[in-house]
Amino acid sequence: MIDLKIGGVPEHFNLPWRLAIEEGHFKYIDLNLTWEDQHMGTGEMVKKLANGELDIAVLLTEGITKAILQDKLKAKILQVFITTPLHWGIHVPYHSKIMTVDDLKGQTFAISRYGSGSHLMSYVKADQEGWNAEDLKFNVIGDVEGGLTSLEKNESQAFLWEKYTTFPYTEKARCRYIDEVVTPWPCFVIAVREDLAIEQADLLAKMCEIIGQMAATLKTSDDVVEIIGWRYNLRAGQVANWLIETDWNYLGKEYKEEFQKTVDYLVRLKLIDPENAENWNEKLFPKVIE
Repeated sequence: MIDLKIGGVPEHFNLPWRLAIEEGHFKYIDLNLTWEDQHMGTGEMVKKLANGELDIAVLLTEGITKAILQDKLKAKILQVFITTPLHWGIHVPYHSKIMTVDDLKGQTFAISRYGSGSHLMSYVKADQEGWNAEDLKFNVIGDVEGGLTSLEKNESQAFLWEKYTTFPYTEKARCRYIDEVVTPWPCFVIAVREDLAIEQADLLAKMCEIIGQMAATLKTSDDVVEIIGWRYNLRAGQVANWLIETDWNYLGKEYKEEFQKTVDYLVRLKLIDPENAENWNEKLFPKVIE
């Protein structure tokens, strides 16, 4: 039996992992997989993969791509986990006069940490709006609670986070949703420490196959809305809308063109150096995608 630790955000995207572990599916391939919630997001998971606190992580495509290509992390991407884009809600202080995205130019963005999705997607939004990315200002807040507190204290004027996760907080008047920014690529991937990608290639392939099957079972379940709503404190209508927008990688499909788009975007935003983007597929994956 191989013991491995996997981490991901404690959100509805990762329910297939929780169910597969709870139901013992990985035991059939002699894998003892332990899940650990990562409240501080992708930036923190990159750090934990680097120092060996995590063996596997489910994290944002842009964050892991940037970390690997900048030579800050010895890891490989096994496959895309969520094939659809992530809808980032743009949240502002509840009592502020900020009403539109235009009002955010020159303001401070709350981010979980540098290299996180909340950080990188601020650049994507600036690019979409035609703002000078060099003028962006950031306040590192750690997690969702830190982001909400920074808005309430007006230490930050904008906070990007997955819109369904933050919906309960908008109802409690802890923040106000004004718009969203959608990732231009599949949003979540499964990554593993580089040494394990080589040593346990067959085991990891079986693991990915199991999680794809579990995701397919969950997606087509008659009570999927109730299950997700109960586990993650979300309204049925919110869950139903999210399920329409979201698909897991049920069959382990490869997305070479989408990764090319991610790399090109990061280079254009000057978040990775062009020379680091050379031979990106050999750097990102255990083997070149054919």
